[in-house]
Amino acid sequence: MKQISFIPDQNEAMSEGSLSVESLLLADQSNSPAEEKMGADSSDTDLEIEDTERSFATMKGAELYLEACKLVGVVPVSYFIRNIEEPYMNLNHHGLGPKGAKAIAIALVSNTTITHLELEDNWILAEGVTCLVQMLRENCYVQELNISNNHIGTEGAEAISRMFLDNISSLRAVQLSGNNFREETAQYFTEALLGNYRVKELDLSHNEFSEKGGEHLGQMLANNEALEFLNLSWNHLRMKGAVALGAGLRVNGTLKILDLSWNGFGNEGALALGEALKLNNILVQLDISSNHINNEGAGKLARGLEVNGNLKILKMSHNPLTVEGAIALVTSIRKNSKSKMEEINISNVLVNGSFLKLLDVVCQVHPELDVIYGGVRGFISKKPEQRPDPMKLIQNYLDERKLRLWDFFKNMDKDGSMKIPVAEFRKAMMQQSRIPLDRAQIGELVHKLDRHRTGMVDYRSLVDTQKQMVRDQRWQLRREESRQKKEKHKSEQVLKTFKSAVKMVTSRSSLVMCSAQNPLALPKSDPAHFSTTSLSSWCQPATTGESTSSQNSAEPAFSEQKGPSNHQLSQSEPHSASWSMSTSDLEVKFYSQPNLSISEAQTHSQYSIATSDLETYSKAQSSDNATSYRMMPWETRSSAHESHYLARNCHAASSPQKHGHSAKSSK
Repeated sequence: MKQISFIPDQNEAMSEGSLSVESLLLADQSNSPAEEKMGADSSDTDLEIEDTERSFATMKGAELYLEACKLVGVVPVSYFIRNIEEPYMNLNHHGLGPKGAKAIAIALVSNTTITHLELEDNWILAEGVTCLVQMLRENCYVQELNISNNHIGTEGAEAISRMFLDNISSLRAVQLSGNNFREETAQYFTEALLGNYRVKELDLSHNEFSEKGGEHLGQMLANNEALEFLNLSWNHLRMKGAVALGAGLRVNGTLKILDLSWNGFGNEGALALGEALKLNNILVQLDISSNHINNEGAGKLARGLEVNGNLKILKMSHNPLTVEGAIALVTSIRKNSKSKMEEINISNVLVNGSFLKLLDVVCQVHPELDVIYGGVRGFISKKPEQRPDPMKLIQNYLDERKLRLWDFFKNMDKDGSMKIPVAEFRKAMMQQSRIPLDRAQIGELVHKLDRHRTGMVDYRSLVDTQKQMVRDQRWQLRREESRQKKEKHKSEQVLKTFKSAVKMVTSRSSLVMCSAQNPLALPKSDPAHFSTTSLSSWCQPATTGESTSSQNSAEPAFSEQKGPSNHQLSQSEPHSASWSMSTSDLEVKFYSQPNLSISEAQTHSQYSIATSDLETYSKAQSSDNATSYRMMPWETRSSAHESHYLARNCHAASSPQKHGHSAKSSK
């Protein structure tokens, strides 16, 4: 086997514990099972070690990464090869593992372009973190590193802490969320960050720090002079941890953003933070959402807000607050003339009219203040008041004075950068009196001009916004016209369908009630020509000679039939004549049965027809009348079949008391 040798000058130049490409490769070669097998067989491999050593001095970028992947034994990541010369490298969720992270570390030792490295959720473990730490000791260009959710554990935390303690790397932002850090790791970070002056942002959220870990981190806050952003959300700090952090925050002079949400420290933690805010004038944003803080805790926190003159954003959503706690918070801003508060987030709290009046009064003194609440109690079911579009009001104002749109906002831009902070923009809009805009309209305007929540209103795009507004208005007009046309067409179709349905129902569901001499020849609108017998008698079969002769004269085609068939046809005749009955027939039914409603009259008519036709159908199906049934015309057969099913439906809809005698026949 060929021996691995290093260049003496390079080894002397390297400090103890530092990383070089050759040292990483040597470590991999010595621990590789394949190399042990090769040593036993005393054979060479496809990858010539001596040639690799000579070429690594000149290899860079993608070529170096490919060689490292061959040596480590992993598949190269094509995205890394394509973007190795870009400043931002996102390798989140790539499944690199410890060996994949080692290959990345080898390639980045000499890289000078990547400044932001994302390696979240790659299961690199402590082994991969150790390789990255060694790389960061040599690379002075990477400034932001995200290795969240990689199961680093205590061993990985210890390696990172040693790097922080030595102040060697150029890292200024590190994300270590979700890495199963326990109590003992908090002590490592505390000792490392006591003297660290490089790291400005640190994310330790979604770990397992409890009260003791909070005490260590509170000590770190009291002594650290570099951190500006600290995220400790989704831990288990509880009361003692929050009190320790509050004590550290009280004397801290650099921290600007602190996230303590989802730690469950309750009113005691709110009291400690309120006391810290009385002295701390550096903190700008505080997030204590979801911490079981009720109205009492809000009142204790408000005591600090009455004195603090630098806090701008306070997030307290998802706490068990009511309108009383909300009033306490807003009242504290009213009492503090030096307050710089811009946003209070209590998005789950329902407020009332008293709170809104108080907020309007406070906004007159602090026009930059924006309170995000859940809704107004008692007004949820009412239709919200329609307000005019603020952009349209501004446009109308400028049109009247023949001004350009961007001239209106130019007066608010003091430094001429064409960008205005949201707080200053809100304050200027509240204080101006040229255009009548209330607090809700100004909030809508801010949302339109700062859609991505960057905190800055860029009025360079106002021309495009104006054009988009005109296009939106035209689109709304076209949409309204199209909607009206569709509604009109739909109404016409419904009316047409309704008329057809009325015509069909009146022609098929009515019963002709006329005299026995010539029922079809009489006018249908005169009640005098109709029988005034009870409704139940209309469905009885006609058995008299007169009715038989009239039916035979009306239907000469059946006059040749004898015996039972003539009697059968006389029963089906009323149904044949019922198709020509008009709407006025219902008036006749009321004439004979004035106590029946329209729906009852229609039910009686349908039931009578169905019962009569059902008897005809049943007799026709018997063996004695089979011949007569076959001699029926097709229209009469269809009517009998159809009435069979109609009788069943009518029987189900009618009461047994009224139609008990017909229910037996339908069965």
